[in-house]
Amino acid sequence: MNDSALGPQAGRAVFHLPGLFEFIELYRVFLPLFYTHREYFYDWCEIGSIYGAPADCLWGGGRVGFGEDRPEEAAALLRSYGISARLTFSNLLLRTEHLTDRRCNALCALFETSGSVPNGVILTSDLLLDYLQKNYPGFYFVSSTTKVLTEFAQLERELDRADFRYVVPDFRLNRDFARLNALSERQKQKVEFLCNECCSFACPERKACYEAVSRKNLGEDGEHRCVSPNAARGYRFSDAMRNPGFIGIGDIQNIYLPNGFTQFKLEGRSLGSAVVLEFLLYYLTKPEYQLNVREEIYLDSTLDLF
Repeated sequence: MNDSALGPQAGRAVFHLPGLFEFIELYRVFLPLFYTHREYFYDWCEIGSIYGAPADCLWGGGRVGFGEDRPEEAAALLRSYGISARLTFSNLLLRTEHLTDRRCNALCALFETSGSVPNGVILTSDLLLDYLQKNYPGFYFVSSTTKVLTEFAQLERELDRADFRYVVPDFRLNRDFARLNALSERQKQKVEFLCNECCSFACPERKACYEAVSRKNLGEDGEHRCVSPNAARGYRFSDAMRNPGFIGIGDIQNIYLPNGFTQFKLEGRSLGSAVVLEFLLYYLTKPEYQLNVREEIYLDSTLDLF
């Protein structure tokens, strides 16, 4: 049993990782290393969940999914390690007629009761939230960063909603320490920080970008031209590390954990598995063992990281 699924222990960070469908082969190799060679990894961290959505998922949002549709395998793998699975159903533009989608409902039926650890749904739409609460009450719910809650008062209201176990604020609130530290302990336990966002800190069109992805997942015209000065470079972890909202391991240990924050999310569903591996090395793996983990991953003949 993964102890983090029962609630964080004092001074321990719980990470929520990308790629439930997209990078399941990577996790099939990484998870045995994490749980059988704990000496390789920081003793103050745990894996709380792995999140994602398969390709062509109507309810999907945030990113256009590309994962292969093997939900039974994903569910079985996470169940075997006692890790919570999260379905990323953060489409902003769902209408009533979309709620009957057979594929999305089949995913809910599979994951709602998969194992002893509760599984979750990350969402934006209150319409979908109402539907899932009535039809799949076994899930817990996470308020998605795709709501783009950039005002602190918005975040506080969201944290006070009983519907959500966790709330992922816009990354531009990550370092508003004066107000974050003034939250109640109950509110602090619900905040799930997005650590490694690469998007421009000053971007005025983040909501429009998410709306474009939502339209694409609905089969509608969803083209959106990013105005970020570094858009042509794509995602680079080195750029994310220079982002004013970046949360590094030193920040987690020295700032967030001592102030009562325990939940941390890594983005990366639209990136390659080699980049996601770099996240796992940086956030979870002790520097002196990163080569050991790389070698185990690289030498596995079943993986195509590039």
